[in-house]
Amino acid sequence: MNLTSKRKSIKKIYEPIGVIFAKTHITPNAITVISVIVGILSAFAFFNHKPLTGAVLLFMSGFFDLMDGVVARETDRSSKFGAVFDWLADKIVDGVILFSIGLTYSTPVLTIIAVLASMLHTFIKPVAYAEIGFASREKGKIDDPLEGIGFFGRPETLLSIVVFSIFEHFHIFGGLQTGFTIITALMVLSLLQRIIYLYIKYNKDYD
Repeated sequence: MNLTSKRKSIKKIYEPIGVIFAKTHITPNAITVISVIVGILSAFAFFNHKPLTGAVLLFMSGFFDLMDGVVARETDRSSKFGAVFDWLADKIVDGVILFSIGLTYSTPVLTIIAVLASMLHTFIKPVAYAEIGFASREKGKIDDPLEGIGFFGRPETLLSIVVFSIFEHFHIFGGLQTGFTIITALMVLSLLQRIIYLYIKYNKDYD
């Protein structure tokens, strides 16, 4: 499963809401900031053993993360800084969420592995852009060598956290303790998939 590769289909669902947001004249960067703040509040909720509250706030943070891109395109306010800021905001949220859940429901070692896997899974892409290049950029989105590679990225991670948080609230299926272990394992495997793909396709000398 790779939801990022299905971006065009999924965008048809949430883009109309983003068009409404664009009419409020709120800036894309302001929406990104809101996404980070809500994400940090979600992390505090998880740390305080409030998984359902954390799940709702995490879902809201992800929602705002989708909206900033739509508003940027609709208002023609896309910028290079905004693109970089969006990447950094995503990883701030991912880091604090995984860190807080890991410390609360799992072990320090697994927490470190989860945070590292999440960061590397994302930042392997800009390294590929710099060293390999990319085909094109359309409305701020890069058509890159890793598009569709990696079966468990950020969307899958966040959605899985939401699901296991609900399980935690109702004390079923092992809750977040089991879920965090599964999520970490899937992130590591997905990262390895990307590394192996790059090795097979690009392990050759420069011309």
